[in-house]
Amino acid sequence: MVGAITSTLSRPRMLVLGRFDGEGRLRYVGKTTQISTPASQQLVGQLTAASIGTHPWEYARFSTAWGNRDVLGTTLVAPDRVAEVSVDTAKDRSAWRHPVRLVRLRLDMSVADVPTA
Repeated sequence: MVGAITSTLSRPRMLVLGRFDGEGRLRYVGKTTQISTPASQQLVGQLTAASIGTHPWEYARFSTAWGNRDVLGTTLVAPDRVAEVSVDTAKDRSAWRHPVRLVRLRLDMSVADVPTA
């Protein structure tokens, strides 16, 4: 599911993705490659900013690349949208090591439909 984006809600550039674990915590699982302009335009209006003090990642920081300490600038969004992605098989713990490719938002699914991490 989408937990954050880079750039703005009017022009998202990348999605930061998560999954709930067995204890109900939203765990980071990866980020997408840069989103094309047409795909970005389809996301506008589908993602909403997270309410202050309510997002599970409020104090989280994400790196710009695997093994890099540079912090990725993100905007937290309400984690209520499911994204279908195409992934590599390389994982470390429960996160993908390489950026994933956005296929589409799954408006036909709720976050409860996503298996836990």
